[in-house]
Amino acid sequence: MRPFVYARPATLPEAVALLAAHGPDARILAGGTDLIIRLRDGSLAPAVVVDLKRIPELRAAIGEIGGRVTISAGTVMTDIAADSLVRRHFPALAEAAAVVGSVQIRNRATLAGNVCNASPAADTAPALLVYDAGIVAEGPGGSRHIRVDDFFVRSGVTTLARGELVRAIVLPLPTRRMGAVHVRRTRRRGHDLASVTLCCAVDDAGVTRIAYGSVGPRPVLRIDESGLLADPGASDAAKGALLEAMFAAASPSPRSMRASPEYRLAMLRVLGKRALATAIERLAKGE
Repeated sequence: MRPFVYARPATLPEAVALLAAHGPDARILAGGTDLIIRLRDGSLAPAVVVDLKRIPELRAAIGEIGGRVTISAGTVMTDIAADSLVRRHFPALAEAAAVVGSVQIRNRATLAGNVCNASPAADTAPALLVYDAGIVAEGPGGSRHIRVDDFFVRSGVTTLARGELVRAIVLPLPTRRMGAVHVRRTRRRGHDLASVTLCCAVDDAGVTRIAYGSVGPRPVLRIDESGLLADPGASDAAKGALLEAMFAAASPSPRSMRASPEYRLAMLRVLGKRALATAIERLAKGE
């Protein structure tokens, strides 16, 4: 591990100033589950590590206000998976948070960090896309809102500007009844990274939202507003053709050690069909 300056700001403006001054030479420490590993293996060598844990506005909190649920940047996966608001309105996000890493990782890893890491395999990303979540970013120019679908660029790259950090993740409360599910495929049980991760939601108007990751440079959201996928009377062939079109953006890397492109694409189709059936069933049961 190379030496670096450790900074522990007590306010948001102080943290923003540090990030703006050091730019790409600064790295944020929130949960640290990715950062510590990369510092140790030498794949990251920042000049400054900015620890955000003293900043009051970023401390762990989940609350409902103004028709949306806000999850502060310091909130860890364990709290998200157990929170009654999240489980009631965004069950697929709770399911995704519950399978991130191991118990020890979930007790440290934050949702904001999972998003900012911008891994294509991030378990929470598809659920956030399906629920039309947004990012509240704080920077030198003040606060701004970024849709999660506009936040991801490619692996490790987001649309955060120099000096910006994530203050919170916000999810609008659903306006219609919805059934949703998070599914994934890994090489083994436990805390393995997913070869495919997918979230599907169907609402009572027949709109189906499917988001998937780990099969390309960034997670992808596709929406069927025709009602075909949600129609119990539609043929399997018609549904299969539409799912194929929705999965057309998948482009798995041939260099991945976790699974071949052919396997990932095959599993994407399998998981997509299973998730669609489960989402429809949950909608019918009111889950």
